[in-house]
Amino acid sequence: MSLIVSIGPLRKSDPTPLYLQLQKGLRRAIEKRVVQPDAAIPNERDLAELFGISRITVRKAVDALVEEGLLARRQGAGTFVTAPRVEKQFSRLTSFSEDMIARGRRPHSVWVSRSKGPVTPEEALSLGLSPGSQVYRFHRIRYGDDLPMAIEYATIPGYSLASEDAVGASLYEALAASGHMPARVLQRLRAVNFTAEQAAMLGVAPGDAGLFFERRGFLADGRAAEHTLSYYRGDAYELVAELDSR
Repeated sequence: MSLIVSIGPLRKSDPTPLYLQLQKGLRRAIEKRVVQPDAAIPNERDLAELFGISRITVRKAVDALVEEGLLARRQGAGTFVTAPRVEKQFSRLTSFSEDMIARGRRPHSVWVSRSKGPVTPEEALSLGLSPGSQVYRFHRIRYGDDLPMAIEYATIPGYSLASEDAVGASLYEALAASGHMPARVLQRLRAVNFTAEQAAMLGVAPGDAGLFFERRGFLADGRAAEHTLSYYRGDAYELVAELDSR
């Protein structure tokens, strides 16, 4: 079903203002996924011609949906349906898959690479490993339904997994199965702007805002369990932390 068919003709005899009718129709089409997240809607001129209304009327309807966060304008590109935001609990350790399932979305990944090799000096420092130690490296793009949500780079000490093929849909499931699930985790977060390469992986524009997570996991005996770097879409995530003043 097309966007125009979904909305239907605007009723000029209706006392409801035309911009509100268009706003309601666009909102309903977005909620029913007639227009998918990250897809562009027709421009103001086309919408005005299709519905027989002024561009000012169209702009009022679109402006309201931009304020609601359902639409977003991209300079030089048009107006796009935003990705539904996913809450990330920053005060509790959860996996990407758990976050997606909790929001009723289907998690899956596209693998970029997975390998085993000797630790680099930078990895040795991050994981507290001796030179020559073996590590597993996993690079993948994480999806919620059909929308790319995050880029993930994980480095795992060789003693935590049997092989690079041990990781399927969930890294944490593989670590738990091997008895090396992190007991303690340190996370750092900062805002970033995506490079052209990162933007291409996530289907956004170069320079768009994102969230960068660095996570270090530790076993109960103090040894490192993981070092993961993740780049999340800024338009699809919001952080939530519950704090206790006691």
